[in-house]
Amino acid sequence: MGMHWSWAVVLLLLLPGAGGAQEAITPEDFDATVRRLEEAISDKASGEEEEDEAPSEEEASAPAAPDSAPPMTNLLRMDAATLTLLPRRGAGTEEGFVQVEPMVALGRGESFRLILGAPVRLRLWGGGEGAGLVRKEDWDTLSDWGQVVRLFMVGGDTPNSAWLGMMEGYSLLSGHLVRRYGNRVNPDYHPAGVIATGTLGPVYAEAFASDVLSARLAGAEVALDVQHVLFGRPPVPGCYTLALSAVHDWGRIAGTARPMTLAHLDATAVVLRRGSKGQRVEAHLLGGWGGRPGEGGAWGAVVGVGVDALTSTVDLRARLEGRLQRGGFRQGAFGPDYELARFQVAGPASVPLVEASFPEGASAYGEVILNWDAVRLSGMRQRHLFLSLGVEAFSWGRVDVDGRVEAQLFHRDLSLGVGGLATAMGQSGARYVVSGEARWRFLGGNLYALGQGGTLLFPMPEGTLRPGAFAAVGLGVDNAR
Repeated sequence: MGMHWSWAVVLLLLLPGAGGAQEAITPEDFDATVRRLEEAISDKASGEEEEDEAPSEEEASAPAAPDSAPPMTNLLRMDAATLTLLPRRGAGTEEGFVQVEPMVALGRGESFRLILGAPVRLRLWGGGEGAGLVRKEDWDTLSDWGQVVRLFMVGGDTPNSAWLGMMEGYSLLSGHLVRRYGNRVNPDYHPAGVIATGTLGPVYAEAFASDVLSARLAGAEVALDVQHVLFGRPPVPGCYTLALSAVHDWGRIAGTARPMTLAHLDATAVVLRRGSKGQRVEAHLLGGWGGRPGEGGAWGAVVGVGVDALTSTVDLRARLEGRLQRGGFRQGAFGPDYELARFQVAGPASVPLVEASFPEGASAYGEVILNWDAVRLSGMRQRHLFLSLGVEAFSWGRVDVDGRVEAQLFHRDLSLGVGGLATAMGQSGARYVVSGEARWRFLGGNLYALGQGGTLLFPMPEGTLRPGAFAAVGLGVDNAR
């Protein structure tokens, strides 16, 4: 490993003002990287306010100066790390790389983000006869060039916004068709997805495409504020809504796959809402029905309850649902495992998802997303603890689990993250994917060490999934602090 470390150190020293070794090597960890980069290019004032009290009422009510728009901020970084891809269960060969990643990030307040940069993996060994210097699987399709755009966002959390980049844990509004979906679970496929939202009177809409450079997965959901339609604009919007969503998969993948379309109708009613001075608690009831247009007998129903709680240090969202599935339809069909299930579903069937029959039955689904910070959430960028967990248990013995937990310790100098996906637990052919990372900052926080490891599943030309693993170590330096 001495030669691998020397490569990383030399590359870091070439750009002493901006460097780093971070987790872009594996899709499960990319979301944590984006959150850190967003924090790094946010206004410095947002970080400095963490130790201060909230502004007084007089300060809060004072009109903003005409020139008070936040300035443009930027971050330049060069990442370098060693990466080893390892075989599992006797499949595949060991490969070693030095990963180099130039990156430039620009931001203005909370309303604009642009992060450009992609990893280039330079081969050290392995790959078989004829393997090139650069890992070709990372750049062999048009979609792979989408990874150059790590994040582009305008509008922030406003009702009218646009977002481009990697999709990780994405849910389409109600989440009954697209739930916790990731478009880069396949380690050889690196698309950029797009999400756009907009509002017009009582109508709110969200649309997405999983790959802007190829027709893969796309959908939209339109929600109608019923109270607004019947009684005029309410003081608090969104208490009673009806929503219709539809998602289509073109089936364009290696080989020939059948297209698939799902649709869902949802109703939501807020039954409890309490809030004052930055604190809010809300509970809502929900119900819905979905199916596959053109497929008779393929339908499903859902009822449930959700709770949202927000304070200056805690943001909690929780949901519990009861679900019914008939004729091969299931809620959350486009989920965290979908980009692998395209090739081979988890469980005993060992066929592509479009050819697999889903058993009829019922399920219980629960989800918790928690952000906590001991000081203040600071725009949801900084947090001491982040937890996201989804669990679905089916009446016929199957259990699906996916989640991620991240923690910042010792004045945020130590960052730990663990993520995993377990599909079809309780059946033969269950699928497991896990990853973990640790980042330790020292010498004032600008220099850090990084270690990572985990498992991967590589789709093969014949439609199977080859198990593999990865391990990485690196050093980095940046100006994020």
